[in-house]
Amino acid sequence: MPVKRAEKTPMPVRAPQVRAHDFGEVNEGYTVSQAAFEAERCLRCQDPVCVDGCPVNVPIPEFIHAVATGDMAAAAKLLRSSNPLPAICGRVCPQESQCEAECSMTLRFNPVAIGHLERYVADWERTQPPSVEANITRAEKIAVIGAGPSGLVCAGELARHGYPVTIYEALHAPGGVLRYGIPEFRLPKAILDWEIGLLKAMGVEIVCNVIIGKTLTLDDLFNKMGYAAVFIGTGAGLPQFLGISGENLNGVMSANEFLTRINLMRGYEFPEADTPVRVGKRVAVIGAGNTAMDAVRTSLRMGAEEAMIVYRRSDREMSARMEEYHHAIEEGVKFHWLTNPLEVIDDGTGWVAALKCQQMKLGEPDSSGRARPIPIEGSEFVIPVENVVLAIGTTPNPLLTRTTSGLLTNKKGCLVADERTGLTSKSLVFAGGDAVTGAATVILAAGAGKRAAHAIHDALTARG
Repeated sequence: MPVKRAEKTPMPVRAPQVRAHDFGEVNEGYTVSQAAFEAERCLRCQDPVCVDGCPVNVPIPEFIHAVATGDMAAAAKLLRSSNPLPAICGRVCPQESQCEAECSMTLRFNPVAIGHLERYVADWERTQPPSVEANITRAEKIAVIGAGPSGLVCAGELARHGYPVTIYEALHAPGGVLRYGIPEFRLPKAILDWEIGLLKAMGVEIVCNVIIGKTLTLDDLFNKMGYAAVFIGTGAGLPQFLGISGENLNGVMSANEFLTRINLMRGYEFPEADTPVRVGKRVAVIGAGNTAMDAVRTSLRMGAEEAMIVYRRSDREMSARMEEYHHAIEEGVKFHWLTNPLEVIDDGTGWVAALKCQQMKLGEPDSSGRARPIPIEGSEFVIPVENVVLAIGTTPNPLLTRTTSGLLTNKKGCLVADERTGLTSKSLVFAGGDAVTGAATVILAAGAGKRAAHAIHDALTARG
């Protein structure tokens, strides 16, 4: 028998509320003296393993030493020489599992706060006149497909080499997952726009509302438009679903749709905006990665009285950053660990009323290396909810590969590309980021874009 809704009146569309950890715009509370004190903890190791832990190989000891001596201009120049997006990466990069994890200070103390110092320097740079300019010295035009992190970094590196670069973006605003996927409280749009503005000042052209594979084909870029090389950074924006009963009910959304409607399409401004977001009193987010944490914390800001994570494994197996997990706890998010969704229950009018779940226990590791969840017979129970948001992963959109002959993909639909150079199965077509690896981090996508830019430069220079 269908479960009846407790509330029949239409739920209002709410503007996001400010909560405890909406500090994306501020600088972690660092003062000049605090930043210098933290920078002075760096040992400036002879073998800077922290640099090896950074996917874009930021010269970490050098920029931190510049902070310690008070030379912020030098610190900013060093950062930007290796990473075109320091203000972004300083906020969203998981330094604790990369550069900071390699820091020699961890042998006895906490690591140097590399990420906070990167953010501090980049935010200082925002207060200064722009320090970049266009310097186009090459005749070969390069096309970049996708204005997400890998595409932006690839374009920035190519512009630094003197190439005229055009980015083609399918959406109406550039940024990719940086704009539609990461909430304002973690990455303010003003900072994203500032970073993109610097790339434009370097000569990068961005053309929005162009879908390569529909508006233009990849072959058109070479044959009709005269581009010498192409980089594909289209990301992995196709959401995955559970395949359970009730997933097609009103009130069920992928995390991609939920976050895009809010971050990119301002769904909370309906009817001024065209895509309203209807958030009930109780929201369940399925999954325990960074996207799930973004979605559940966003639901609180959209007015949900109760927001919860439902995850079939334990907190030890979740992939979210500990920082985001702790923020979610402090903001009142509830966690249903070892809980597997079985069915989304209809209220009788086509809307969500509840989520039927089953308790799990952990067995031996599966192919992912994590403990395999095993159902506990007779442990089914029902959680009353009005929204279900699915954050269980994404895959690349197949549109481009279906309209391009000779572009190989693997069984997961990801582009096959050389790990070192990004070269695909087509000559002078390179790729990187989530389109190749599947959903991963911003900084890994940035690193792939940077490596591909260098490979493109080497290939075109070798051709003379």
